[in-house]
Amino acid sequence: MNSETTFISRHSDKETLVRAKFLQDVLKGLSSSPKYLESKYFYDNNGDRIFQQIMRCPEYYPTDCELEILSGQTAEILHLIRERQETFDLVELGAGDALKSSYLLKYLIGQGVSFTYYPIDISSNVIESLTHRLPAEIPGLVVKGLNGEYFNMLEQAAMQSSNPKLVLFLGSNIGNMFPDDALKFCIRLRESLAPGDLLLVGFDLKKDPNTVLAAYNDKQGYTKEFNLNLLTRINRELDGDFDVSAFQHYPTYNPESGACESYLVSSRKQQVHIDGQMINFEATETIHMEISQKYTPAEADQLAKDAGFVPLESYVDSKGWFLDTIWQC
Repeated sequence: MNSETTFISRHSDKETLVRAKFLQDVLKGLSSSPKYLESKYFYDNNGDRIFQQIMRCPEYYPTDCELEILSGQTAEILHLIRERQETFDLVELGAGDALKSSYLLKYLIGQGVSFTYYPIDISSNVIESLTHRLPAEIPGLVVKGLNGEYFNMLEQAAMQSSNPKLVLFLGSNIGNMFPDDALKFCIRLRESLAPGDLLLVGFDLKKDPNTVLAAYNDKQGYTKEFNLNLLTRINRELDGDFDVSAFQHYPTYNPESGACESYLVSSRKQQVHIDGQMINFEATETIHMEISQKYTPAEADQLAKDAGFVPLESYVDSKGWFLDTIWQC
């Protein structure tokens, strides 16, 4: 077997495993009561494109708020980091287009800091783009993209380098988990890192409920399209037969708990087949699609402490709508 054949075989094997996991998670979610789908599967090529449109919507404030922090307080953030880590690898969980982290990357390169950037993302399209694009945009930047699940790829990053780690978890990705799950995630993340490693994590803060809800129900309909696109992806990749037009996008926000949640609602009684397996829907039955949990600064600090981290410093935007905070293992 020559090297080209070996590459094709390994690529094919990976695709088979990815599809099997996707199918397993989808069937598990849609067989549960209530039904749900995991939001990590939003991000196929079309999902990536739609999410970029969402981030440019005037209603979607988190991106602009965090950009204000990372562009305006870069020196302060990195001064604190350099006091504790002279050399390090920069690992980003859920890197996306690296729009926000690029401010940190450019500043570090400008300061002559030697480091390697390890973007981690479940989307192979994202990792391929970053690996080719960023070194051209930021001369001197070394990028080693990792395509896969967070903890598997953190292990890969640790195997590739023994340097201390600065981990970025931006964009309020921590909010894409229910609070109990967020705590379990943070505990596992701490256990995956070494003593002294740092975590820079973003939190969307509680605010006017109308402002929050509008961000997840934009007038252009991109968030609706984003949610429905997952059904289209299931049809394409898992031999599904969803009638996408038979589901409605429905967002909610509870200002007391801070839970902003999105659902797809079946408009009629129907049956859906996925990889030959039948799923029944009653009229008005829901699929839970995602949560975007909002926090107070005190709740963010408490999460750090409960997970075994030490909160060091926090940075907020001028509106007080978003928080970036640094924790130490």
